[in-house]
Amino acid sequence: MIEARIRDFIITKDNWIFAVADYFHPDGVRCVLRYVPDESGDRQLNGLKYRKYDFDVAFDFMRENRPEWVQDVHIVPEDQVKVVLHPSDPIPELVNQDERVKAVVDVLLDADIPIEKMGVTGSFLPGLQNEQSDVDFVVYGNEWFKARDAIAAAKKEDGFIEDIDEQMWHRIYNKRIPEISYEEFILHEKRKGNRGMVGGTYFDLLFVRDWSQIEGPLPRGVDVGTMKIEAKVTDAELAFDNPSVYKVDHDEIDHVLSYTHTYAGQALEGEVIEAQGVVEQVGDIKRLVVGTSREPKGEWIRSLTLLGKCD
Repeated sequence: MIEARIRDFIITKDNWIFAVADYFHPDGVRCVLRYVPDESGDRQLNGLKYRKYDFDVAFDFMRENRPEWVQDVHIVPEDQVKVVLHPSDPIPELVNQDERVKAVVDVLLDADIPIEKMGVTGSFLPGLQNEQSDVDFVVYGNEWFKARDAIAAAKKEDGFIEDIDEQMWHRIYNKRIPEISYEEFILHEKRKGNRGMVGGTYFDLLFVRDWSQIEGPLPRGVDVGTMKIEAKVTDAELAFDNPSVYKVDHDEIDHVLSYTHTYAGQALEGEVIEAQGVVEQVGDIKRLVVGTSREPKGEWIRSLTLLGKCD
């Protein structure tokens, strides 16, 4: 069985490049198509030109060309996988080639984060980046929190790593179209500390579970309606994962999941949240799911504690 985690990429025998979308792959690799060879493409790898596909276009392409691979994500049969790309693989080469990646790596190494616990994903992973590409940086397990603190400290120095300016924050907000106000969005985002600018390029610090944190797949539940809750967060260790996981103290809901990056790290352990989403019955428990569509309407998570709206 292929071992692949979120943020890994796979390349198929057709040279299609997919981003891995899960920690578990019972019937094939769960992923989403990102790049396809195309003579009119604007990126190049190993002598092939590639075109990047956004989420909706990728699904259209797959429904036309591999409909049997289309479910909630794309399911690639293991015998069609040519290679698995791991975020840590290109780091040694990129450190010598890209000053933006080197700047982030140097900060993390100074914070005693092992180089094998860091990597890059997105276009940098297969080598399809260009000058406009964002830097999607990966850190594994609890080292992520050390990395986040190190980046926050680096932003306060006169160096290559800087805070996001107001114009970029508006771009991010307008791209995500969340169900909370811009003012609330900014208040939550600036506290998270996992975004910044490096050499004038936007970068994200993305969490991926260590192998020891991967316990078992999330079983699919039965949708039983929608609900808005207020609840105290009792465990936020995986709040920056995908999906984000918030254990809560609530009469009906056991935990809140967010499948949208907007609400990753939205609340800390001990805080009271307000969340609205779809209720799933999974065995004896109910969970509240936020991000049930690409741009979820009527679904959100906000920290009432952070907003000063707690009794």
